[in-house]
Amino acid sequence: MYDPSHLRTFLAVAQTLSFTQAARRLGVRQSTVSQHVRRLEDAAGRTLFTRDTHSVELTEDGEAMLGFARRILEVHEQATAFFTGTRLRGRLRFGASEDFVLTRLPEILEGFRYDHPEVDLELTVELSGTLHEQLTAGKLDLVLAKRRPEDTRGAPARHDEPARHDELVWHDELVWIGAERLRLDPDRPVPLIVFPPPGITRALALEALERQGRAWRIVCTSGSLNGLIAAARAGLGVMAHSRGLIPPGLVRVTERSGLPELGRVDFVLVHGRRRTSAQGAADALAAAILAAGDRLHRRT
Repeated sequence: MYDPSHLRTFLAVAQTLSFTQAARRLGVRQSTVSQHVRRLEDAAGRTLFTRDTHSVELTEDGEAMLGFARRILEVHEQATAFFTGTRLRGRLRFGASEDFVLTRLPEILEGFRYDHPEVDLELTVELSGTLHEQLTAGKLDLVLAKRRPEDTRGAPARHDEPARHDELVWHDELVWIGAERLRLDPDRPVPLIVFPPPGITRALALEALERQGRAWRIVCTSGSLNGLIAAARAGLGVMAHSRGLIPPGLVRVTERSGLPELGRVDFVLVHGRRRTSAQGAADALAAAILAAGDRLHRRT
């Protein structure tokens, strides 16, 4: 028998590739995470992770367990809802960043709508910075977006508001991407394809180039990810993008280009501070996204 709590812990480790981050997400001690993983490996009779002091990676058996764990937990939640007679209702305002336009997020939302047909789900797709602003203003209930790793809690809460509740979905590295045939001239400004402000990747790209003292010029600005991808595929320039979400038809720019490192970003679920009638629905959608988080990106 596979214990649901062990499966949830396994998914958290598989998605963050960190026992420490999994413990933070689940609100338990790291020793508990290790114990759950060990018991799940004992139950399966297989090693699910290879780990040392620097890294955690899924084994082939661990990759196989991902699909089984998601399906077992999904059925478990459906059975619990059926026999407890709990039916979620209300209006849920959910914001997702442009990064997820080309991922399998629609499949997750479709499953959520099937499981909770009485929830009125309203989807907003925007830049991460804009979504964080709308959440703070009380215009959204739940947000799936990027943030800088050092930005752990956003703006401070007022004395009459609870702290914002953030859940890490995964860490990722930002990289430069462009068309495979693109060649950069080291003697000319770097041609940039960027989101408009307050785009997080835009800000990090400009900051990295400024630190390096490298000249740059913006050749394309678009609030649509599809617009940026079209410009990049046409060979107009380079763009900063999550390594795990590189769109088809684009490749990582080689180190020979001399472009600076961009650092890392977090993809997080952030709950609104204000308790609303949508709280139960927001918690359920967050749980569904966390359970299927590895389907939102390709691990490279």
